[in-house]
Amino acid sequence: MGLSISTLFSSLTSLVRWSKDQDVRILMLGLDSAGKAGATLSVAGRLLIISFHRRPFSTGYKSEKSCLPYPVGPASLSQYSPIVTNAFPAIGFNVETVQYKNIKFQVWDLGGQSSIRPYWRCYFPNTSAIIYVIDSSDHSRLTTSRTELLTMLSEEELKGAPLLVFCNKQDVEGALKPEEISEQLGLAGGEKTRPWSVRGSCATKGEGLEEGLDWLVNAIQQK
Repeated sequence: MGLSISTLFSSLTSLVRWSKDQDVRILMLGLDSAGKAGATLSVAGRLLIISFHRRPFSTGYKSEKSCLPYPVGPASLSQYSPIVTNAFPAIGFNVETVQYKNIKFQVWDLGGQSSIRPYWRCYFPNTSAIIYVIDSSDHSRLTTSRTELLTMLSEEELKGAPLLVFCNKQDVEGALKPEEISEQLGLAGGEKTRPWSVRGSCATKGEGLEEGLDWLVNAIQQK
């Protein structure tokens, strides 16, 4: 989804005071081409990288018990550019584990293609928070994005997990404003089981990311 979250460094400082030796697992979701492909790669900017994995989904599973994909092992970060403009679409998913002091922070960037979305639910258990990225300039798929989001939020395993929606590509002409997208998502007045926030962002310029992530960290602290 093209989101740079290297600004997470300052936000993680407050998490150190919140919970030592605890893993914080965040799911990053959204339709394909929403701009999330470079998200986990950009974490590398200021945090200690423990591991980076790029794994394919297996779409041949016939039961929920076989949700887990097969790993292809850790990939060298040198193969991937942390520059957002060079980000690649996630055909499978990216997992980056970073550490700041005593906190391990995992960001799971799941692919958004229609053939992959049914497998999102396989990764819902033990989720601390959700980042959902929307392409603000793609009006034609906003309804689909809304449907996928609301379906996901109805899952028991994500009950209470803080939700941060990034309305990405705010720099594109004709992009909907965050308040317009928030209204169309139907969260206001309807979502009362979790803290949530809808914010504008421009991944290529890094705009809006730090404020959103600061909000997310505070929401995780208060769970």
